[in-house]
Amino acid sequence: MPATLPATTSGTAPRTVTRRALLTAAAAGTLATACGTAEGQPPGKVAVFGDSAALAEPMTAAGAALRRVAGISLVPEVNPSLEAFEQVVKTSLRTRKTPDLLKYWSGYRLKELARTGGIEDLTGAWDAAARRGWVDRSLRAAFSHEGRVYGLPMNLAYWVFFYNPELFADHGLRRPRTWGDFLAACARLKRNRITPLHGTAHERWPSFIWFQEVLSRQDPRFYEELMTGRARYTDPRAERALRTVVSFFDQDWFTPMDMDFPDAAAAVVHGRLGMVPCGTWLGSTLAGAGGRPGVNVDAFVLPMAEPGARPSVIFESSALVATVKGPDRAEALKATRGWLHPAVMKAFAHTLQDNCPNPRVPRPTRSSPDSPPRSAATGCGCSTGSGSRARPNSSRPPSTTSRASC
Repeated sequence: MPATLPATTSGTAPRTVTRRALLTAAAAGTLATACGTAEGQPPGKVAVFGDSAALAEPMTAAGAALRRVAGISLVPEVNPSLEAFEQVVKTSLRTRKTPDLLKYWSGYRLKELARTGGIEDLTGAWDAAARRGWVDRSLRAAFSHEGRVYGLPMNLAYWVFFYNPELFADHGLRRPRTWGDFLAACARLKRNRITPLHGTAHERWPSFIWFQEVLSRQDPRFYEELMTGRARYTDPRAERALRTVVSFFDQDWFTPMDMDFPDAAAAVVHGRLGMVPCGTWLGSTLAGAGGRPGVNVDAFVLPMAEPGARPSVIFESSALVATVKGPDRAEALKATRGWLHPAVMKAFAHTLQDNCPNPRVPRPTRSSPDSPPRSAATGCGCSTGSGSRARPNSSRPPSTTSRASC
């Protein structure tokens, strides 16, 4: 859809420009300002280009640990515009001005990037880490294309529903074990003048959340097919999920659509909101709002709507990617070989306050309660969260994975 620029002070009429033109202009500016890797970093340093300032602190902490392990420090570089970030990555891969390392999405987005031939095959780094037990082997498919690994996992976030156990107890409710329990809890909270559910389109990217949660509980196999382009959004199963979400609107179960996650987290902690669906990366935001795990904040995986469907949970994991034409290519590859080291992963995960793809790293003390076990991740994941107040990944819906017990 064309975008209209406002009139200038001289009274010139508005002019219409295409979305492509806007993105191209944004990308050009970004290459000049945010992509310092075009000139390379000083010896012993490698830049990591991402789309969220929320990863700067975790990446810096990981870089300090990586320097001790491999003699390489990481320098975070950020373009907070999702569209401009993608444009920079995809156009610069063909040039010598591409970043050395990227924070990218796993799953089908990573496969698309691998097909360009512009990113490194990291199978050797993955296999070496796997032999040491430094990576959950079940995640490999999410980072692979045609049997080769093109990204290394950075975090491991599960999508859960956060709630306040004290609020639930006050209204005679327990954590939902079935889809019927979940609907009954929403209805009771609404009768008692508590808004049951957080729903938001703030900053646009959360718009997929409710469609994701409902469809993956009604038909997880179809959800996977839809996310990988093997099914259509006009399919009756997609329409059914949308009708379910509409029914929640009709019953006035949602918050205003402009309520952001920090406000929603505070509302849950203080008993003004029933449930918030989100990645486990919301844990630090809840803690910052006064949340105490097991006391005034806890979490559950949304039960399956169809009893016959295989139990599933959404997970997401960002990918650390090395480019072929980056100016510091040798040091970037050296950094990837040390990325999954327990000391590096611990520094990153504990600063981010989320789960870690390295099974040797314990969960951070203040991590989100009741996260599904790592052994649950047996399928492919996709895009993301923040250890602070913003989501480090993006608007791309994650994929489902089977879970053992949650």
